[in-house]
Amino acid sequence: MDTQPEHRPARTSFLLSQLGALASARFAERTGTLGLTAGEAGVLRLLGRQPGLNQRVLADRLGAVPSRVVALIDSLEERGLVARSRSRSDRRSYELHLTGQGEGTLRQLRRIAEEHETELLAPLTEAQAAQLRDLLARLAAGNDLDQEVHEHTAR
Repeated sequence: MDTQPEHRPARTSFLLSQLGALASARFAERTGTLGLTAGEAGVLRLLGRQPGLNQRVLADRLGAVPSRVVALIDSLEERGLVARSRSRSDRRSYELHLTGQGEGTLRQLRRIAEEHETELLAPLTEAQAAQLRDLLARLAAGNDLDQEVHEHTAR
């Protein structure tokens, strides 16, 4: 009888996938309290960091088809969160900006994101959480991920 423990694969990518799905679902629940989808929250976050993006660049950053981004912007504009203005450098395109209401919603989103992260990382010490962030940032960079954008949330 073999008393050696059975060798099991590390399953790191599986655990990352599980945690990513859990984090995404919980964040979607939280953004839903503001009447926003995760994709809409991502658009607000990007426009808060980079005011004046046009829809094509926004679609590229999100990894989404432009028609889907147009629908997102239409919805956000109808609710008074985003405004389109004709570009001064290219009259064929529109720049996107948060409105005052959009900036207020973004502040609420930031609080929600902080609460979300605190809850998710609660089982770790501060040092462990910092180490995890560093390791995940290294993995993201090593896999050419844009650490500012969760691609495909606009689909």
